[in-house]
Amino acid sequence: MDLRKLKTLIDLVSESNISELEITEADGKVRIVKADARPTVMMSAPMAMPAGNHVGAAPAAPAVPAVPAAPVETGHVVKSPMVGTFYRASSPGAKPLAEVGQQVKEGEAICIIEAMKIMNEIEADKSGTVTKVMVENGQAVEFGQPLFVIE
Repeated sequence: MDLRKLKTLIDLVSESNISELEITEADGKVRIVKADARPTVMMSAPMAMPAGNHVGAAPAAPAVPAVPAAPVETGHVVKSPMVGTFYRASSPGAKPLAEVGQQVKEGEAICIIEAMKIMNEIEADKSGTVTKVMVENGQAVEFGQPLFVIE
């Protein structure tokens, strides 16, 4: 996508009452989310793969300031091992794999991250009780981003 067009879209979102804008074109997908009066850009672009049109994540535009770091959590924080889309359940409408207050065991699947059209089960790396889910269902996640707090 043209950088001028992207800048125009960011300005439009900044000046409007909308909180989120997603545009899909042949050369990629752009999602602009306005949080605390400044937009955040997430881009996806086709990758050169012989088997089809797979989508991979690209870094955010450098003109947009970084999102402030989350406060330090007490307990064990389960972090994302990859970039992708976070899902709490194995299928739409299914019961979440892990909920607040639920006891989980080390090695038990607690969520799914979709990366390049592959569903990856993410397992708890510690036994305990889930005290916080830090990501919304369907949200894009980055490598190392906190997903759950287990105590």
